[in-house]
Amino acid sequence: MDERAIIERAKAGDPQAQSILVNRYSKRVYNLALRILRNREEAEDVLQETFLTVINKLDTFDGRSSFFTWVYRIATNAALMVLRKKKIRRANFRDNDLDPEQIQLTNTVDWSQDPTASIENKEIKQRIDEALNTLKEKYRTVFVLRDIEGLSTRETAEILDITEENVKIRLLRARQALRNYLSEYFDERVAG
Repeated sequence: MDERAIIERAKAGDPQAQSILVNRYSKRVYNLALRILRNREEAEDVLQETFLTVINKLDTFDGRSSFFTWVYRIATNAALMVLRKKKIRRANFRDNDLDPEQIQLTNTVDWSQDPTASIENKEIKQRIDEALNTLKEKYRTVFVLRDIEGLSTRETAEILDITEENVKIRLLRARQALRNYLSEYFDERVAG
């Protein structure tokens, strides 16, 4: 069955069609959220929120963009909202508010699919993760969508509701910042 037919059935309230859509995109949405947030629990929350929104707002999908782009836009917005809330909480945090039971360690992205990867590869992946953490949210999000998720400039612009030119500028700045950060590491390795 083609996607348009599934979408129409899902819009009509068919739970099987809705389930097909969730299953089709859930892994990619989770990976996107994980790359933006770098926290598994938050990525799971974004995954759930994304598909609740998708199912609740399915009747508003008009087909002007691809369904995939529409879902990714919802997921990206949900992930960015989590980041904004974290910024607000950090801004309101005071040292005297510290409660040891509320401290949570954040998970970093597990870049390796192979648990037997060499120590050197793990170190490189850790450096890349550190480099991504140094990027401002708007640059990191564009980099994740374009270079990690492989979306086109047009799709990224639609998801983020910015111009294609803005996507290109942000991507260039993200790549330059990452190159600068990582060049120090690789220069040390070559010199050492």
